[in-house]
Amino acid sequence: MKSMLKGRSLLTLKDFSAAEIRFVLDLAAQVKAEAHAGKVNQRLRGKTVALIFEKRSTRTRCSFETAVGEEGGHPVFLTLNDIHLGEKEPIQDTARVLGRMFSAIEFRGYRQETVESLAKFSGIPVYNGLTDDWHPTQILADLLTVEEVFGSLRGRKLAFLGDGRNNVANTLLVGCSRMGVDVTIVSPRELRPAEDLVRWAGQEAGRNGSRVELIADVEAGVKGVDVVYTDVWVSMGEEAKSAERLRLLEPYRVTREVLAMTGRKESIFMHDLPAVRGNEVTGDVLDGESSRAWDQAENRKHTIKALLLATL
Repeated sequence: MKSMLKGRSLLTLKDFSAAEIRFVLDLAAQVKAEAHAGKVNQRLRGKTVALIFEKRSTRTRCSFETAVGEEGGHPVFLTLNDIHLGEKEPIQDTARVLGRMFSAIEFRGYRQETVESLAKFSGIPVYNGLTDDWHPTQILADLLTVEEVFGSLRGRKLAFLGDGRNNVANTLLVGCSRMGVDVTIVSPRELRPAEDLVRWAGQEAGRNGSRVELIADVEAGVKGVDVVYTDVWVSMGEEAKSAERLRLLEPYRVTREVLAMTGRKESIFMHDLPAVRGNEVTGDVLDGESSRAWDQAENRKHTIKALLLATL
């Protein structure tokens, strides 16, 4: 398999051009079709992937473990109870050792600097499975999901409701603007994304025929959109801010009434999960006919498998 991405890391979705994202999405559609047809491949035989987790995970861990294993590779799950990551030895020393033993590293944790250090010092591909700043493997799955539903990405409209400066909102700004999707962050002013990121995304969107908007009003923000997207109101590590977040974000809960505000019967609901039913979304929306949350969850696996195949 010839790949333009061999040997590359994915630390933020900014690392991949539109053509490179397109390559991963097309490959993901292929491996998904193979999986649904029951076709078994062993394209990662002899490859080993270290999976480092500071934060708990369902979809990221299961996606990486099954993607590696189904292709004949060997995943090794590591928590901070298993290795010295910045404790007893500096991160760069751990990275150098892992780089001698593994084919690639996945990291899910807090600081973006940690995943960047792993990539700098290991000498092997490193994948950001989530940091406080970015969540690139999630948005690859989201882009695949939108394309499956609507047949294309360019010209589609997505509104993200809630905490507009979290890692999912940040990465949606990058992925959507790069792939020609209009993206609107619908949030209170206190929780808008960083100005420099909004400026970057706006310039990128301009080059790709799409738009970036920041809106506080829910009805105005979701009008005419194809996708209503939300995420948890309190990210891991921010539990002390729960009361304040609930106060600020209660008007941004996605309900059936909010979905109806799009004015389009074809509009879908998306959530990267896990969801707190009754906070950012009501149960009838999450379980309803417009929800594509479970497709997103499955597509984490197929896009991660494609990423592994493309880079290894």
